[in-house]
Amino acid sequence: LDYRDPNFNPYDAFQKWKMHPRFKSLLEDGTCLQYGARTLNEGGWQSLPEDLHFPGGAILGCSAGLLNVPKIKGTHTAMKSGMLAAEVAVSALFDAADGTAGTDEGPPANLSSYSKAVRNGWIGTELAAAANVRPAFGYLGFWGGLIHAVLDTYIIQPLNGGPSPFTIPHHTGKGGDRTSLKLAADAPTTTSTTTYDNVVSFDILTSLNRSGTNHEHNQPSHLKVNNMGAMEEVNYKLYNGPEGRYCPARVYEWVDGKLTINAQNCLHCKACAIKDVGSNIKWTTPEGGGGPSYTLM
Repeated sequence: LDYRDPNFNPYDAFQKWKMHPRFKSLLEDGTCLQYGARTLNEGGWQSLPEDLHFPGGAILGCSAGLLNVPKIKGTHTAMKSGMLAAEVAVSALFDAADGTAGTDEGPPANLSSYSKAVRNGWIGTELAAAANVRPAFGYLGFWGGLIHAVLDTYIIQPLNGGPSPFTIPHHTGKGGDRTSLKLAADAPTTTSTTTYDNVVSFDILTSLNRSGTNHEHNQPSHLKVNNMGAMEEVNYKLYNGPEGRYCPARVYEWVDGKLTINAQNCLHCKACAIKDVGSNIKWTTPEGGGGPSYTLM
């Protein structure tokens, strides 16, 4: 989500990618069974919270940002973080001097050693080794980032006997991906349209139907907009309404300069909470456990 063109449409780009002859030949004899979307947190080692614990609890898995970005894998680190948290929690409960830690009568359990266990164990070692791969693409582009990844993985780290002696910061800075968009006036005008063959590429509503997503229509929207006026004045007028394109479920639609929110379409990908230029959209848990129904993914 660190792309810069406010007119860019990730969903359509994916459909075009599938239409490339090399990939279409691999897909056209198959059947699309389900559709879903999820934002991967690519911050890695540089973006881990300073403390992975809080009074009485801990932050695990992708919530903590334990994804190994080059491998696009995080299940193993999530499972290990859960194991470490369980070990630390048991120790905190049984080692308390008066035996009341974590109970209604005592203070919250202290899980501070969990943070150390993650950073000093193989999770930390793996994330530190992959720390510079993703940020380099932001500074050097695709080919430069690819060359750097090879050099960093197969030359710099072996020579150093461990992770690189330097850490590349993310190019978006502390503001994150929401700060990366250009103003619409400074971005190229997009005139091309995407065509779908309904064999390997599909329009977004057809895909959305395959997700099985469902929310009760009469429940309050779980997508909260703090300032609708700012959305109209900034997002729409200055950035050409990018939420209407980065959302993979057509939740956000601009009609005559007014924003319509189709919360019932939501796939819970969290892209809006990350990419909104004004940090104006807050994703909250919907009522009744609504959302996509993934059975094969």
